[in-house]
Amino acid sequence: MTSQKVREGRTDEYQRWQDKTNQAAREFEGFVGAEVYPPGAGEANEWVAVFRFSGMDHLTAWLDSGRRQELLEEARGIFDEPPTQEVLHGGSPAQVTPEVVTAVISHVVKPGYEQQFLNWQEKTLKAQEKAPGFMGSELFKPVKGVQEHWVVVFRFDSREHLDDWLESDVRETLLEEGRRYFTSYDVRKVGSAFSGWFQFDHGNGEGAPPNWKQAMTVLLALYPTVMVINLTVGLELNHLKVHEYLGLFIGNILSVSALTWLLMPLVNRGLAFWLVPGRAIGRRVQVMGAAVVVLGYLVSLAVFALITR
Repeated sequence: MTSQKVREGRTDEYQRWQDKTNQAAREFEGFVGAEVYPPGAGEANEWVAVFRFSGMDHLTAWLDSGRRQELLEEARGIFDEPPTQEVLHGGSPAQVTPEVVTAVISHVVKPGYEQQFLNWQEKTLKAQEKAPGFMGSELFKPVKGVQEHWVVVFRFDSREHLDDWLESDVRETLLEEGRRYFTSYDVRKVGSAFSGWFQFDHGNGEGAPPNWKQAMTVLLALYPTVMVINLTVGLELNHLKVHEYLGLFIGNILSVSALTWLLMPLVNRGLAFWLVPGRAIGRRVQVMGAAVVVLGYLVSLAVFALITR
């Protein structure tokens, strides 16, 4: 994960460069996906880019590559300061909703104070658990030869609740205590999308698929769901002369419920070979999975074309 403070007036140039960088990363073995998160409203122009690889060796090959160094050199004038970088190895799938905000905090721990830092983190977590909207926390230890920082990732159900915690007196008191064990820390906020529909119960940190796969798969289940509801419940509501705004609300309740508890779990299992990052390795698997989804689109269109005719 890299955090990049973009200079004023150069956002468009940065986005073109980031697209170019994402494309370069896709050419490396083990690439799983890339995500870019813009700054929140009213915040500094700091962008977060996340690159996912299927293994640490694949990640380090990308990080140490001449191609990546060329791209960083090319973008030197775009940033106010050199990008910061954190490597998160392992972790658990996160159960999140579109409103969830994730904070990533990296610490430079003083040599010899590692155990005290861990004890302090446990104390901090107990205080966090009492904060409104807190959803969970994970601690990532340094990766030898790749990253020396200790990284804490925690999630809140909204940006307001996250900001309340970050600015709270309780956290300020804990930070004063924690400064005995670390020399510096850095906070970044990252949004998320769709992930609540993509839970893979493997417990090995494989996580959610990249956003483009999530969007394709949600559409695969969403289109027939909406069509069926419109052709059944929707027609009945029209017959009963229910107001359109209320009918649409009822239809949304039914479609979201069907997706969350019925269709998406089935689709996830059926397409796990393509969706789970740890399994979807190799171009053949990527193409095959995408082809299956596109075929599903075509079948749905053909079926509903016949029905509605």
